[in-house]
Amino acid sequence: MFKKIVSLILCAAMMITVFAACDSSDDEGSATYGSDETKTLAASGVTYGVASEVAEGTATDLKVGVILVGDSTESYTEAHIVGIEEALTALGLDPTDDSVCIWEYKIEETEDCKTTAENLVAQGCNLIISNSYGHQDYMKEVAAEYPDVQFVAMTGDTAASSELSNFANAFTEVYQSRYVLGVVAGMKLAELVANDSIPESGYDDDGNIKIGYVGAYNYAEVVSGYTAFFLGIQSVVSNVSMEVKYTNSWYDWDAENEAAKALISDGCVIIGQHADSTGAPTAVQSAYASGTVVYSVGYNVDMTDIGDAVLTSATNVWEVYYEYLFKTVLNGGTVATNWTGGYEQGAVAITTLGSQAADGTAEKVAEVEAALQAGTTHVFDTSKFTVGGETVTWAYATDSDGDFTYDCNNVVSDGYYHESWVQSAPSFALRIDGITELS
Repeated sequence: MFKKIVSLILCAAMMITVFAACDSSDDEGSATYGSDETKTLAASGVTYGVASEVAEGTATDLKVGVILVGDSTESYTEAHIVGIEEALTALGLDPTDDSVCIWEYKIEETEDCKTTAENLVAQGCNLIISNSYGHQDYMKEVAAEYPDVQFVAMTGDTAASSELSNFANAFTEVYQSRYVLGVVAGMKLAELVANDSIPESGYDDDGNIKIGYVGAYNYAEVVSGYTAFFLGIQSVVSNVSMEVKYTNSWYDWDAENEAAKALISDGCVIIGQHADSTGAPTAVQSAYASGTVVYSVGYNVDMTDIGDAVLTSATNVWEVYYEYLFKTVLNGGTVATNWTGGYEQGAVAITTLGSQAADGTAEKVAEVEAALQAGTTHVFDTSKFTVGGETVTWAYATDSDGDFTYDCNNVVSDGYYHESWVQSAPSFALRIDGITELS
């Protein structure tokens, strides 16, 4: 039995940050759009936008504490570090000054996070950020203890349900750039097909070209990403199938390397990844250098320095969110409970194309990115995939009782799945036809 709807108020000018409960019907929700600077999805408080300019004389009122699961040697954390540094610098603040920003590296997803957050409060930080999903519960706990400090758990999904006004979640619509990543891979496959360069081992029994994907966990974040990548490929080359191998770690160079090797051995021609090391592209480069027809796409940072087999990477432009966040705190404004941004906000991108990208790829990428930015292309267009042979007409995307099972808020309408619609973190967890998760 689903919870009754408490309220669903649509107001084009308001930033709504309440959590929408559900009744037993397939509530499609609705969206309202504000000014050119902000767009609020009213059903849930997922908010896009940039804050106003910083008021004169307020720059000394920001002291940021940053809790990072890794350091600059790990690509996901490196992208956050760069985003924070660029955002602070853009505001005329020095990210190396301890009176402005205190950095805490390699903080595990344990009680260490809580202790670190409390220490940052004691050092006078009025904004504390963590960058890993596993930090979220500890951040929420400390936020409840210190209501005058703003806390943001990046990639999290419980801020709205926590009902804490000083606790927020944020994530980018990186599934959009993963779709573009798929387009890059699809263009390469089309070139290989035209040149009759794909070996027999690169096809499955149904004549589909084999694609591989190294994923960290079977979370919605990873499922959303690999599905977007697959659909991007299919927008160029339709006859593909994909195998996903999980490492059960966000960062494990050896496990990612071995997973990629296994997929290459199975004949996969393209290897994608949602894991944070260079283990997978390194395996691909080694096989490519030995004469195997295989190419790689990366994540977070430009990985083309590994070698010619790397076509490009999907990346988050974290500066966009961090500049919004810092400006909002400096202005004494309200931080969005859920924030997300994609190509429309310049919050996602792909990195430089590698030397082996197919001719015409740059032009195709520009075309697709423009369509995503304009909203004329939707990554999870339900006419482009099936689940169990059936077209998807509804899918829940909210866990109302914390049991890790979505049980309310239908996010399929207007012919597509509205990713990041009821929370900033990805919710797409459908297993579509054509993709196989391996043990």
